[in-house]
Amino acid sequence: MVRIRLRRIGLKGQPTYRIVAADKEAPRDGRFLEILGVYNPRTNPATIKLNEDRIYHWMKNGAQPTESAAQVLKSAGTLERFERFKKGEAVETLVQEAAAAEVKRAAPAKTRN
Repeated sequence: MVRIRLRRIGLKGQPTYRIVAADKEAPRDGRFLEILGVYNPRTNPATIKLNEDRIYHWMKNGAQPTESAAQVLKSAGTLERFERFKKGEAVETLVQEAAAAEVKRAAPAKTRN
């Protein structure tokens, strides 16, 4: 069974994660099938970059996200868009919407002087 999960990278005490499709039996930082995105929880707000069309592909073919990966995908809005994809909405529309949401998330917060 294929799982979508987080693969830890980065220095000691400075974790960054790759979101990957990997076999359920493979170790956390071991063999994987494909890199689907990056998650950096150390930034404010957390940086999430996803290749949503590939995530849809893997989930359509039976890949299940782990609990932690599901939280990341939910915060990015990917799981909601995947439900719409299953109902027949076009992938191109959803990917464009995801790109717009990513730009909005990445915009720096305004500070008061």
